[in-house]
Amino acid sequence: MAIALRTPLCHRLGIEVPIFNAGIGSGAGPELAAAVSNAGGFGVIGASGLEPDEISRRIAHVRTLTDRPFGLNFIIAGESDEDRESIRAEIRAAIGEKVAAVVVFWGDPAVYVEEVHSHGVAILIQVGSVEEAEAAAAAGVDAVIAQGVEAGGHVRGTTSIWELLPKTIGALGPLPVLASGGIGDGAGVARALGLGAQGVSLGTRFMASDEAWVHPEYKRRVVASTAEDTVYTTDLYDVWWPDAPHRTLRNKNFEEWEQADCPPSGERPGEGTVI
Repeated sequence: MAIALRTPLCHRLGIEVPIFNAGIGSGAGPELAAAVSNAGGFGVIGASGLEPDEISRRIAHVRTLTDRPFGLNFIIAGESDEDRESIRAEIRAAIGEKVAAVVVFWGDPAVYVEEVHSHGVAILIQVGSVEEAEAAAAAGVDAVIAQGVEAGGHVRGTTSIWELLPKTIGALGPLPVLASGGIGDGAGVARALGLGAQGVSLGTRFMASDEAWVHPEYKRRVVASTAEDTVYTTDLYDVWWPDAPHRTLRNKNFEEWEQADCPPSGERPGEGTVI
């Protein structure tokens, strides 16, 4: 059976292929977003923690490189009123520039949906469970990205994407669902679309691209590594963001911590050094 590559979400966003780059922190800058959009996908700038003026500058930079649709990614994990106001200022800077979409992660999108929509901008959220997806749908998001435990970086999902994806699609009905986590080639994209996804969001797959703002040595390690070279931990990389599981490459820092019997923060070997 033939699989349609241009999904309804593609039509909604004005793109040709259902491939998004993930925000990947500061690694997803204007050059990467523009390259993905120019190739027919949906480019995304990682904008969390940036000042509103800098967000506007990066949007302007993308627009010198492409006239195609693109969006911005924001982490919405803050719980205090001060955190929410800071996040709201970031999102306002993006929607005020009429980007095509904002992609949020790790929090409740309900407090942002109405304002984003009032500017004619779509809002998507990456989720890690069917329950979180259902809550986001009830809040009025335009699509959800189901993230499996295979994902790199901050990991919301606790089950395989191939288990989570069909369950999420089944629960949300016509609302578009994208897949994220452990997808790095055409076969993975085809498998996700075959299960009913309307797109994929890829992070690690874009890390080693020329356009990504990532150290060359890290790009080299990503290319040379396999899935077996990664580690999933809920305890080690928790500076500024506690209780946030990560999948990373195994490195000297991790091995020293493991050899010390995984001590808590404040007792870790080499703690405070720059990796």
